[in-house]
Amino acid sequence: MRESVNRIAIFRALQLGDILCAMPAVRAIREFYPDAEILFIGLPHTQGLIERFGDYIDRFIVFPGYPGLPEQPFNEEDFNIFAGQMRGLELDLIFQLQGNGSVVYDFLYGLGAKRVVGFCERVKQQDENLMLYPKGLHEVDRHLALLTYLGIPHSDDDLFFPLFYHDEMAFKALGLELKPKRYICIHPGSRGAWRQWPIGYFAAIADYCKKKGFEVIITGSGSELPIAEKLLDVMKEMPIVLCGRTSLGAVAYLIKNAALLVANCTGVSHVAAALKTPSVIISMDGEPCRWGPKNTELHTTVDWTVNPDLELVMREVMRRIDFLMLRSNV
Repeated sequence: MRESVNRIAIFRALQLGDILCAMPAVRAIREFYPDAEILFIGLPHTQGLIERFGDYIDRFIVFPGYPGLPEQPFNEEDFNIFAGQMRGLELDLIFQLQGNGSVVYDFLYGLGAKRVVGFCERVKQQDENLMLYPKGLHEVDRHLALLTYLGIPHSDDDLFFPLFYHDEMAFKALGLELKPKRYICIHPGSRGAWRQWPIGYFAAIADYCKKKGFEVIITGSGSELPIAEKLLDVMKEMPIVLCGRTSLGAVAYLIKNAALLVANCTGVSHVAAALKTPSVIISMDGEPCRWGPKNTELHTTVDWTVNPDLELVMREVMRRIDFLMLRSNV
């Protein structure tokens, strides 16, 4: 079967953290099909992210949306063009990594692939191609479980995030004189207000970090600048605000050299996990076992739905900072 697979498409039209959590599986797919052309079907704004993984993915295909998928509006004309393009590629195999498949098989089976594999939502759908969507697993492990089901070996569940020279140059263009491991990144934003830890709590953490001698960097997208401005209003100390001023590569370079990241459970928490930067992550969605960093020695995830305790988070930050200062003899 492996020898007859020449062109593969991976479908995961989701966001930064979702994609990073699928990359260990993508890496294993590439290792199992070293000579195949691998395409990635994703949301338009994730193209730059996917192109970082050129060792594993050969081409990016823009997904135009589909009814029932909330990530972007659906345009029927664009979808018909996309479907025709995909059928013309004569795919041998599609990996459905979007979720339990409740919506997407309606169109994936129409893209002309010889075989479609992935998750399904009902036991009666399960066969040699479809695995019942497993609950209670970390998002990384869920996709690796699918590969095991399909007979594809894997040996590494670590997240990874390639950095390049131009990322370093983009960071240096900001003109910040930051010493590696002498600053702490605070990321108060998240996709959806219900997943955002209260600003006053982030302010308390940021002020503590400043008092301990660390520079504090507030990260986020341009749309998250109002959140940072609210944080500034509450803080007693003055941080550096970079919301909207950094590319993804520049902020990843920033996180790589940070002493610590404190953030909601969002995309940057997975970037920190991939770059092995210590973090304290506040999970507001009640799924820390699914989305929290797996390395619990390097990262602390606080389930706010179970332990809504600022002092608990503060103690974890203090513990991490004390360890950093002891190690550096500060």
